[in-house]
Amino acid sequence: MFNKILIANRGEIAVRIIRAARELGVGTVAIYSTADRDALHVHLADEAICVGPARSTESYLNMNNILSAAVATGAQAIHPGFGFLSENSKFARLCEEMNIKFIGPSAKVMDMMGDKINARAEMIKARVPVTPGSEGEVHTTDEAVKIAEEIGYPIMLKASAGGGGKGIRKVNNVEELVPAFEAAQAEAQAAFGNGAMFIERMIFPARHIEVQILGDSQGNVIHLGERDCSLQRNNQKVLEESPSVAIGHTLRNEITAAAVKAAQHVSYENAGTIEFLLDESSGKFYFMEMNTRVQVEHPVTEFVSGVDIVKEQIRVANGNELSVKQEDVTFSGHAIECRINAENPKFNFAPSPGKITNLFLPSGGVGLRVDSAMYNGYSIPPYYDSMIAKVIVHGENRFEALMKMQRALLEFDVEGVITNVDFQLELISDPHVVAGDYDTSFLGNVFLPEYQKED
Repeated sequence: MFNKILIANRGEIAVRIIRAARELGVGTVAIYSTADRDALHVHLADEAICVGPARSTESYLNMNNILSAAVATGAQAIHPGFGFLSENSKFARLCEEMNIKFIGPSAKVMDMMGDKINARAEMIKARVPVTPGSEGEVHTTDEAVKIAEEIGYPIMLKASAGGGGKGIRKVNNVEELVPAFEAAQAEAQAAFGNGAMFIERMIFPARHIEVQILGDSQGNVIHLGERDCSLQRNNQKVLEESPSVAIGHTLRNEITAAAVKAAQHVSYENAGTIEFLLDESSGKFYFMEMNTRVQVEHPVTEFVSGVDIVKEQIRVANGNELSVKQEDVTFSGHAIECRINAENPKFNFAPSPGKITNLFLPSGGVGLRVDSAMYNGYSIPPYYDSMIAKVIVHGENRFEALMKMQRALLEFDVEGVITNVDFQLELISDPHVVAGDYDTSFLGNVFLPEYQKED
C-alpha cells in the first residue's frame, strides 16, 4: 500500500479522502491556498503545503506547484477528489510521466470518456443507447442551425469539456439557438479553455439516472447500483437518492448492465459514474456522459451498498483487485443526500461567504452522516464553490429516510452566513418529492416558482 498520498483538493472532499487514507494506514499531504490556511483539511492531514494564492488558477489548478509539492513531500500518489483537476487528462498524464500514481483512470481513458463527444462515439461502438445528436464537435452557429434542423427541437447545447452545469443551454426553437450557442460557447471557453460544443435532442420530461461503477487493473468491473439525481437547478444537482423510485427490477438490471458494458468497453479503472437520461413514458434510457472521478453524491451509494468508494479508489490505484465482486454486492434500504450551500435561495441563490459564529451539525441515531469541512469560527472564503456540507441519511425504506432527513435538517444550525438548509427542508417535505413524483424540470418549473412567491 502507498505510504503517502497528496490530496489535490479542498473542503469536505479533501477531509473525506484524508479520513479514508488514515483508516487504511496511509499518510496524507494536504495542499492549500493562502485563503485556506486555516481550513479543516489542512489541520487533519499529516502534512500540509501551500501551493499558491487564493485564486484557483494559481493554486488548486496550478499543476506545476501541486506536482512540486508531491515531489517535495515524497507523496507516491495524488487523489484529485472532484472538480479542479479531477478530470484533467493533462494533469493525469503529467503524474504518469513523473511516476506519481494518479488516483483515477488513465489519461488515455480520461480523454476517451471525459470528453463528451469522444465518449458518445465510444458508447455507439459499445452499443450503449445514446440520444440522437451531432456526430462531432460543433464550432459555429451555422453548423448548429443545420444540425438542429436535422435532429428536431427542443435540443440541448453542451460543452464537450468540463461539467458542473457550465456550457449547457436548452433551446426550444431556431430563434433561441444563435444567442444560446454563443453564450454557452463563451461560458465553456472561459471555464474549460475549450469552446467545442455538441448538440443532442432533448429528452423531456426525463429522469437523470446515474450508475456508480468501479474497475481495477485486473479487468474487473462492477456496479454499485443507481442514483436518482433529477432534482436539479440550472443543471446542478441539489438532492440525490438511491435507489430510484422510477426504476423497477427489470429496468434496473438493464441500466446497470449497460453501465458495466460501457466501462468494460474502455477498460475503465478506478471509480466512475455513467449518467443516463430516462424517458419514463417509454422506459427507454440514453447515455448522457461519464464522470471519470468520484462524485459529490457518492455517500448515498456507500450507504445502500456498504462499499467505501474512496477506500476502493486508493486500493485500486495501488494495484489491488477490487475488494468485492458483483455477486458480493447487496443493496439495503434507501439513502438520500442534501447539498448544503452557503447561499441565499431567496436572493437568486447568491453566495454567502463569511465567518461561522455558531455551528451545530445534526447527529445521533443509525444512518446519519454529515460530510463537511466547517467548524465553529471558520471563515468561508468567497473564492470557491459554495457547498459547505452534505447531509446523508439511510433508512430501511424511503419513508424512513425522508423522515430522518427532515429531522436532520431541522437540527442543522449555522449562524454567521446564510445557507439553503430551509430551502432543502421545504424541498424534502414537498408532496411531489415525498411521493417520488418529479423529473429534471420539477425544481425549476414547479417548486422554485412557488418557493419564491413566499415571504
